[in-house]
Amino acid sequence: MSPRTGLTRVLDDLGTTLIDLVRGDPGRAADIGGVVIHDPDDDQALPVGALVLGVGVREPAPLLHLLGKEGAAALVVRGPIVLTEEVSAAVDSSGVALLGLAPGASWTQLAAMLRSLLAEGEVDPSETLGGVPAGDLFALANAVASLISAPVTIEDRSSRVLAFSGRQDEADPSRVETILGRKVPARYTQMLEARGVFQRLYRSDQPVYIEGLPADDGSVCLPRLAVAVRAGDEFLGSIWAAVRAPLSPDSSTAFGDAAKLVALHMMRQRAGADVERRLRADLVSTAIEGGAGAAEAVRRLGLADQACVVLALALAHSHGDDPAAHARLLAERQQIADALAMHLTAVHPRAAAALIGDVAYAILPAESDDRALRIATDFRNRVGNPVLVGVGEVSDGLTLSRSRAGADLVLRVLRAGRASRPVARVSDVHGEGLLLELSDLIAERGDTLTGPVARLIAYDRKHSACLVETLGAWLDAFGDVAAASAAVFVHPNTFRYRLRRLSEVGEIDLGDPDARFAAMLQLRLWRPDGAAPAPRTPRSTGAPSPPATPGAR
Repeated sequence: MSPRTGLTRVLDDLGTTLIDLVRGDPGRAADIGGVVIHDPDDDQALPVGALVLGVGVREPAPLLHLLGKEGAAALVVRGPIVLTEEVSAAVDSSGVALLGLAPGASWTQLAAMLRSLLAEGEVDPSETLGGVPAGDLFALANAVASLISAPVTIEDRSSRVLAFSGRQDEADPSRVETILGRKVPARYTQMLEARGVFQRLYRSDQPVYIEGLPADDGSVCLPRLAVAVRAGDEFLGSIWAAVRAPLSPDSSTAFGDAAKLVALHMMRQRAGADVERRLRADLVSTAIEGGAGAAEAVRRLGLADQACVVLALALAHSHGDDPAAHARLLAERQQIADALAMHLTAVHPRAAAALIGDVAYAILPAESDDRALRIATDFRNRVGNPVLVGVGEVSDGLTLSRSRAGADLVLRVLRAGRASRPVARVSDVHGEGLLLELSDLIAERGDTLTGPVARLIAYDRKHSACLVETLGAWLDAFGDVAAASAAVFVHPNTFRYRLRRLSEVGEIDLGDPDARFAAMLQLRLWRPDGAAPAPRTPRSTGAPSPPATPGAR
């Protein structure tokens, strides 16, 4: 990140309206490493220079000391804050700045605004549009505000605030409410629609002057000047300025011209997001595949010194072969992958996820697969789409391919319907996974079925008998004739006769444990008609799959 995303920049853009500096030196934090919500009941990993949101924190002094040891940049707690000697000493000794969140402001909106601001800071500062760093809408809002001497907001098509300038205290309570909620309140939107403001805005490429709307306290809000932001025929959003009177012709023209520059920045943001998604997918793919470039990919993801677990997630259903349904399937996969990335980033700031083929892979820093299982289960329970998640084993950053192989194997077991749960670890499906790997080996070598089971299948096919079913039921019941006969709905005496008959036909000694094990394994691996297992479907990532080895992980 560039220095523009330091704590000073955060205070410059969000100060006075959302947060204010209570105590501390904002210049000590040159870079903000991420936004983390404090949870006293969870073992959280903080990035260096974290900005911690202390939701519900009443006594910040103990937390300040703890955050100082972990290299955090700042702690935000709900204002107003009583600055006691204990709190002041904690700030000074820890080096962690203490910020206050304005009463009535939403923690959710603050977190979203901070992450949006930090994401803009990742743009290369050497790339500029109109003298403003590309994609930096906050800097652009401040530039427009200086140009027309009025506080402005930049909003999307749904009247959500993307960025705002300073000097918002010169506006009115409705503007402050808009920024705190990060969206224009519905009652004001309805009044604007009733006046036909949005219709005028959509149809014109010139600024639209709006007389002040009535406020809740009986007063009148400041007038607004708005202009549409377009890229060709596409309506991207709008710029809104709180003014006290109509602007001069020159200022109005400059305000209209600013919309063209805002459009360039918004398109740059959109393109940057697409590039970032592709780059991250490449890094994740390279890291989990192993090979020469894996170490560098892990380093660029910031996971070189982390114990990590690879997750493999796939949709549990298919939309068929219809082209329109296939398009929906692709969109649904990407949506799930994006949701997974957002969920895991909230858990750990360095988690990475990307859609590779038809599987969403994620690299989650975690010390145990138990924690990874809980996180994956929580995500599965939250999303509306039925998904299957395979959890790999814990690996260091340089052996992620081993964890990915385990996650892939678990996902295959889940897709094959051989597990009773939608989220599982390697240890949860060890037996089923081993059978799948043995099936792969049989299919690759082209082995054919031989021995007692082959003879029983041939006899059943010729005489329409059910000796194979009888053997399977007996083995599954551990030799309990009563339970086995009940499972196949025959009388115990009839079942005993069939057992004697299959021993003769199959030439198998049911008292020999090796013979029983071989028969049980063949019944698990071969289809009832005696055909070999079908070869597994190649992975969709384009990477070659190594030959399956029994027991390999």
